[in-house]
Amino acid sequence: MDSCRITRVVLLLITFLSLFSSLSESNQFCDAGIGYGESTCTVASTSPSKILIKGGTVVNAHHQEVADVYIEDGIIVAVQKNILVGDGVKIIDATGKYVMPGGIDPHTHLAMEFMGTETIDDFFSGQAAALAGGTTMHIDFVIPVKGSLSAGFEAYVKKAERAAMDYGFHMAITKWDETVSREMEIMVKEKGINSFKFFLAYKGSLMISDELLLEGFKKCKSLGALPMVHAENGDAVFEGQKRMIELGITGPEGHALSRPPALEGEATSRAIRLAGFVNTPLYVVHVMSIDAMEEIAKARKSGQKVIGEPVVSGLVLNDTVLWDPDFQTAAKFVMSPPIRAPGHGKALQAALSTGVLQLVGTDHCTFNSTQKALGIDDFRKIPNGVNGLEERMHLVWDTMVVSGQISVTDFVRVTSTECARIFNIYPRKGAILVGSDADIIILNPNSSFRISSNSHHSRSDTNVYEGRKGKGKVEVTIAGGKIVWENDELKAVPGSGKYIKMPPFNYLYDGIEKADADYLSSLQAPVIRSVRTA
Repeated sequence: MDSCRITRVVLLLITFLSLFSSLSESNQFCDAGIGYGESTCTVASTSPSKILIKGGTVVNAHHQEVADVYIEDGIIVAVQKNILVGDGVKIIDATGKYVMPGGIDPHTHLAMEFMGTETIDDFFSGQAAALAGGTTMHIDFVIPVKGSLSAGFEAYVKKAERAAMDYGFHMAITKWDETVSREMEIMVKEKGINSFKFFLAYKGSLMISDELLLEGFKKCKSLGALPMVHAENGDAVFEGQKRMIELGITGPEGHALSRPPALEGEATSRAIRLAGFVNTPLYVVHVMSIDAMEEIAKARKSGQKVIGEPVVSGLVLNDTVLWDPDFQTAAKFVMSPPIRAPGHGKALQAALSTGVLQLVGTDHCTFNSTQKALGIDDFRKIPNGVNGLEERMHLVWDTMVVSGQISVTDFVRVTSTECARIFNIYPRKGAILVGSDADIIILNPNSSFRISSNSHHSRSDTNVYEGRKGKGKVEVTIAGGKIVWENDELKAVPGSGKYIKMPPFNYLYDGIEKADADYLSSLQAPVIRSVRTA
């Protein structure tokens, strides 16, 4: 048999196997039709366990190259050129496309009870939306139950039973006593949580005092956990809200006016200084303003270990929408800290491109229009939160890469790798390397996307990015070695996601002990004084 004939036979065999794989897959997943997320399907996926991605440009945060990627049983087995495989392998042609680690969203709130209601996206619908947009892992915030971390953790384990992709947990701290201190140890040493969030806003509910913040920072440091802050001055925000109501400003615009950038900047500065006083790393969530960003830039320039996380809404939106005459339109943009005036977003983009800010989250915290209407007569009652899990990867690509502000490798860093490094799960996550989890996306830079609430996979009936179009589309998402998004078809499976434990003492703790020792040696104290006798 001549070589040409052999080649034709092999090609026919590969085509047949690929077709057979596609046909066998089509009935193995929950349908992603209208009302996605309402399905109670629990059928296990039988997506191919062996996948070869051929000819794409493989991109990691440090390097890119044209190569094949071979996956087996959920793990990346090989990354090299011209990989040859046998029968039973699903082959995906990625020629002319980017093969990248799946996105990791560091900041979400799924199935969260808040402001008298609960976010409309649960761990299945929110994750299904994420997978359709190229995000394959997220880290959600556990809210304690009546101050109890253990009760909160168990509640969120229950909420996540229908998870469709891998996830981790941060833990909020809302009060302080010896029980909370002991429970923090349990969370870190037994439950796989390595970060704790402190709210400097939401007076009367989640807000904590500076005294508690200092105790929390010290405990985090002793455990090797990363303290995180929502940085707004809650007392001043409360005063600003009263001022707006007294002026008769009750609509969504009152939300932005009551909590200006100065209050975010003040709280960011205070948290940074207190973290410096304790000598602990600090992570500032949803950096929304120039004021906050400049405090982070100043601290990092001085050598302090501070991470700044912008979110997509802060990068691409501005607050003019809050003055829309239609309440439903304006209310969907209410979040905290607020979306800022024009100019802040561009400054945050520049800070992301220069490394002042390190990674991009979403603060995905969705409420539908009925829930938002709870504050139709008082902006203080509008549930705070916007969407973003499905849109993040596309919007960051279009806003930052297509515009030339960051490179393709930087895109991987800010959407995946840096999150994995900060939360100590790299290179299991955030990389396309041998031995890494097979969480992979294939992005076509020549395809386009359009965002609409009519086609998104969130349960929300609105979308703050409605109508936005751009270049670069995620055409394939592979999570845990399974194809979950292909040909605009979502194949998320409830219960298939795994909880990822995150160990303490990430790279930000490198050098902390030496800095403590240097500090002690610099004190020149205590001074030994002689006692004078009469």
